[in-house]
Amino acid sequence: MKKEIRRMLDGNGAATEALKLARVQVISAYPITPQSPIAEKLSELVVSHKLEARYIRVESEHTALSCAIGAQLTGVRAATATSSVGLALMHEILGVASGCRVPIVMPVVNRALVSPWSLWCDHQDAMAERDSGWLQFYTENVQEVMDFILIAYNIAEHTEILTPAMVCLDGFFLSHSTQPVMTPDQETVDAFLPPYRSKNLFLDPKDPMFINNLTSPDEFSEMRFQQKVAFERALDIIPEVQNHFAGIFGRQYGLLEAHECEDAEVVLVTMGSMAGTAKYTANMMRKAGHKVGVIKISVFRPFPVAQLAGLLKGKKVVGVIDRSAGLGAQGGPLWLEVKAALPDNDTRVFDYVAGLGGRDITEKTIETIFTGLLQKVNKKDANPDAPGVCWIDTHPDAMSVREVIVND
Repeated sequence: MKKEIRRMLDGNGAATEALKLARVQVISAYPITPQSPIAEKLSELVVSHKLEARYIRVESEHTALSCAIGAQLTGVRAATATSSVGLALMHEILGVASGCRVPIVMPVVNRALVSPWSLWCDHQDAMAERDSGWLQFYTENVQEVMDFILIAYNIAEHTEILTPAMVCLDGFFLSHSTQPVMTPDQETVDAFLPPYRSKNLFLDPKDPMFINNLTSPDEFSEMRFQQKVAFERALDIIPEVQNHFAGIFGRQYGLLEAHECEDAEVVLVTMGSMAGTAKYTANMMRKAGHKVGVIKISVFRPFPVAQLAGLLKGKKVVGVIDRSAGLGAQGGPLWLEVKAALPDNDTRVFDYVAGLGGRDITEKTIETIFTGLLQKVNKKDANPDAPGVCWIDTHPDAMSVREVIVND
């Protein structure tokens, strides 16, 4: 029988506790705001012997992930965490982890990339690595941070997956937000997540093998294809693991979550902590007679195309909120995925960029989006089919911010 304790934790604390419960044996984490408390708390757990693990002090995020890969290849569960430019510095090594099929689970505390410099949340850091061969999970609240890390380990280490995973949590909105969290006991977690065992590549002086060796064109494409197949299998295995988790812990998750969508005239697709605000706003607008719904994407890689298309079947107008600018593209990364999932119907999909650099996505912002989408349905919008991206929360005088006037 499960035993859980209700505790007050912030997102960083929940991530730390989940890594502890996963019994990681090697930690190589480098501090970076707003992820630093994860690295700090893990070191405290090791020093106090509350976690029997080896803590490696590294000089950068590049080395942190390199050490985690090396450690896990010896047959132990390793841990690291990062954010923003730290994730960007890992870029080269992210491909090593995924290409070598090393199932590391890494909390990524989402923070804007430079420039301009920002310490605050948006999704550009993880979105910049969305095609790096890592599974990507996005969390709405602190409980999900705890649960998704445990779920991600089970999925990443599955024999048919063997793929690393990022568990993304919005910087400050979740990393430093204290919320009640049901924390499971070690025995129950052990039953859900058995000890790690290498199932593919491994480092063993008694049984040497080449790892990450130079690969000719004769084999490279086939190895990439193997990764593709793993992502396809993940779409089936992730729900199986989530159902297994629900059977033990009583909390059910999915690839995505639909809220008030069955009879909705318009649906708004969200991801991360903004989903809670969107659902609350939808409830308020429903009380006023507006048929609006929300979809929360929990698993961005692999993207749940079939499930999303099924939920949006018959919907004429869909909105998407991107917490990433998608510069140079026709829309943000989430919009592109949603649009691609609906290629053969007449659903109009509108993109809204919001919440960059830590700007709050408020109930007012969500209400404005819903109101605009409803006007498109009711043909009250002056240009209901207008393409392009709406930067919904940007000041009208954006071009004058820090304007430099050069005198001839």
